Amino acid sequence: MAAKILLIEDNEETAHLLARALREAPEPFEVVSVFSAHEGLDQLGAEPVDCVLLDYRLPDGDGLDCLRKIRQRHSDVPVVIITGAGSEEIAVEAMKLGATDYVVKHGKYVLTVPVVIREALGRRELTRTAARYRNALRSTRREVTRLRNELRERFRLEGIIGESPLIDTVLDMAERAAQSDATVLIEGETGTGKELLARAIHYHGPRARGPFLAQNCAALPEGLLESELFGHVRGAFTGADRQRRGLFEEAGSGTLFLDEVGEMSPATQAKLLRVIQDRVVRPVGANASRTIDVRVIGATNRDLREAVHEGRFRLDLYHRLRVFPIPLPPLRDRREDIRLLALHFLEKLTARESKELRGFDPEALQCMERYPWPGNVRELENEVHRVVLCAEPGERIGVALLAPWILEHGGPLADGARPLKEIVREVELATIRARLREHGYHRSATARSLGMTREALWAKIRQLGFALPRRKSEG
Repeated sequence: MAAKILLIEDNEETAHLLARALREAPEPFEVVSVFSAHEGLDQLGAEPVDCVLLDYRLPDGDGLDCLRKIRQRHSDVPVVIITGAGSEEIAVEAMKLGATDYVVKHGKYVLTVPVVIREALGRRELTRTAARYRNALRSTRREVTRLRNELRERFRLEGIIGESPLIDTVLDMAERAAQSDATVLIEGETGTGKELLARAIHYHGPRARGPFLAQNCAALPEGLLESELFGHVRGAFTGADRQRRGLFEEAGSGTLFLDEVGEMSPATQAKLLRVIQDRVVRPVGANASRTIDVRVIGATNRDLREAVHEGRFRLDLYHRLRVFPIPLPPLRDRREDIRLLALHFLEKLTARESKELRGFDPEALQCMERYPWPGNVRELENEVHRVVLCAEPGERIGVALLAPWILEHGGPLADGARPLKEIVREVELATIRARLREHGYHRSATARSLGMTREALWAKIRQLGFALPRRKSEG
């Protein structure tokens, strides 16, 4: 589609010559001709044009006044000024006022006009492209900031579920680790949440603006793991058809999480020791090392001291990794957190599966608290997910929905004794249920009768694991 040019020229013969030159150009233009500033401004207001070709001398004012009005009303339209020979100072003034370019009337200037206009349109397109790029860049930066804040919120230390003294100690240590740059070693069984804790440390500290990258050291054979961690140069091994940066370089000023670090081969352990010790990395097949600035968090489900004693793990690497050790306790050692975790997973997974359930029966929660959970938090989440999928909408999760092995290990205590915490919860549950019935399930009135706020009552109801009957309104 031809670009549309508005020609404002008081001399009809000159206007005819310019219009003809524009229409017969190698890339023809569509031309609309007017003969005064007033007509030109009216035409601009009536329909859009791609460029204005404006003569300096007009019957109802000079071209500079017309240029000012065009800039005020149509700032994005390029304007090319035509001036008489010897009036270059006018052209300079026009450029200061916002003209895109100018043409001086001398020689065969008519042939120059199409070229100047094509260049003006090209500059406008470049300006628009640059503006789109800047807007896209701002949008991308806003999205990156949003995602970074979302990650920080999702993996914040305060979001780790638990109220046991053991988990309080872990969180206190993680808080201290987050504010330092020391290498951290998280020690704990499979499924205890070592990567979750590592992410929380990263997003809670000064490196949160950098990336968090994770690598399971047991997931790759030795050669591939070295290439993944340290990178390689082209031709370093069969199939290395191009250079590749390793995770240590990609992590930049962020954090690299090395899970199951005890599974590394001796050769990889030696290279990792040098990276941590000297803060340099040498890609596979390279002749030179590169400086890095990355925080390392390791994790292991094995006893590395025993591995050192058996000669399977380097003693010097063990001490380099274990600058700030954080032992993550198994779920069986913090049974008071099982109820909170189960309710948390229930809320998350019912939302994911779009299924509304009425919570857990107290007996089901007690049974879950007695089960040892050898797979730790991961096993608990999987079990809650399974019962959510098996339960009918609106159903309350009872012991019948739990897996047989949980029922087998989570039955009543052998001697018939009941823990004090279980008795207290049962009394609380019975009391709250009785008060709710007494006040017609009116939460505000029930809370006042119990000497607590409505929010505190609601939190206690959720903690005890039962759901209220639906009410049409809450007075």
